[in-house]
Amino acid sequence: MAKVKIKKGDKVQVLAGAYKGKQGQVLVIYPDKNRAIVEGVNIVKKHKKPSAENPQGSIIEKEASIHISNIALLDPQSGKPTRVSYKIDGEKKVRVATKSGEVI
Repeated sequence: MAKVKIKKGDKVQVLAGAYKGKQGQVLVIYPDKNRAIVEGVNIVKKHKKPSAENPQGSIIEKEASIHISNIALLDPQSGKPTRVSYKIDGEKKVRVATKSGEVI
């Protein structure tokens, strides 16, 4: 299992698949499965059974997970996709955008 360098709340861009080029914010990370849910990406239709609060039943649209390898963090300086490296800054270990060298 590889270390996940993307965190919840990060702005990312999709690199591959039907949503290639689309940008969004990371809502949830599943590090054990190497997957993430990105806002507005990989929308699926979910059929809900009729229940007491929803007697009619319905079809809802929600985001499904996408593999970590298919998303890249956006550089805070240029807004383009970048890889993530780490740097020791005093006592803290911080994430750094590889393209610009800026701390994330």
